[in-house]
Amino acid sequence: MTNDRQLQTFLDVATEAALAAGAVLLSYLGKLEEVREKGRGGDLVTAADRASEVVVLEVLQRHFPDHAILAEESGKLGNADSEFCWAIDPLDGTTNFAHQYPCFAVSIGLLIAGVPQVGVIFDPYRDELFRGAKGAIATCNRKPISVSTTAELSKCLLVTGFAYDRRETADNNYAEFCHLTHLTQGVRRSGAAALDLAYVASGRIDGYWERGISLWDIAAGIAILKAAGGQVSAYDGSPIDLATGRILATNGLIHSSLSQELLQVPPLSTWSHYNP
Repeated sequence: MTNDRQLQTFLDVATEAALAAGAVLLSYLGKLEEVREKGRGGDLVTAADRASEVVVLEVLQRHFPDHAILAEESGKLGNADSEFCWAIDPLDGTTNFAHQYPCFAVSIGLLIAGVPQVGVIFDPYRDELFRGAKGAIATCNRKPISVSTTAELSKCLLVTGFAYDRRETADNNYAEFCHLTHLTQGVRRSGAAALDLAYVASGRIDGYWERGISLWDIAAGIAILKAAGGQVSAYDGSPIDLATGRILATNGLIHSSLSQELLQVPPLSTWSHYNP
């Protein structure tokens, strides 16, 4: 059983790593010499991703040499049998970063027995540090945050994203995006899932859903959102299965209605006959 003091230690170390990695990202911003694809069209990697991850790994491995790590660029590291697993995205929003679009972050989450319980997300461009842990108060720059109180979809602002394989698969979220745009005050697409979750946690956004997402994109955000009073599940409202790459995250008040809308969206192939 992990106690509050241990969770605070994990949170502080993750903060140390995120702040150091954020400084690295800013040093590369606007100075990239090469941007490569990682095998899937649109899935980019840069020297900034790799340099940021080196910094995060150094801090975590120095403090917790017996923990497991799942890092976007390095894969699985450390003790595979540990109940503690760090999920790291050293640069969430690489495409944004490569274009100098100011929406990117460092995301560091800790899963304990498979459940995200500690999260740190740092946006170095805006100098915003989001933190949260089980049993603790979620914060942005050390000030408490909480989810919004919006209870009606018609009054909501939502956010989502599109998977890298959206050009090759019909399971691409386009239909849901259009459907919910008609039902709400708007749907945004930031290109950085970690920040999407942080913004739901801070009440700037009322709900978020996405498919084709990786564990390192959402582990930290889930922990922060739960600490802020939010709700996370599968699309149908059942407990989230992190391996599916699908997530529904809200302020809790719109969770059921957003889930119902996602489940009833007609397939994109039928949209020539569809009038919302």
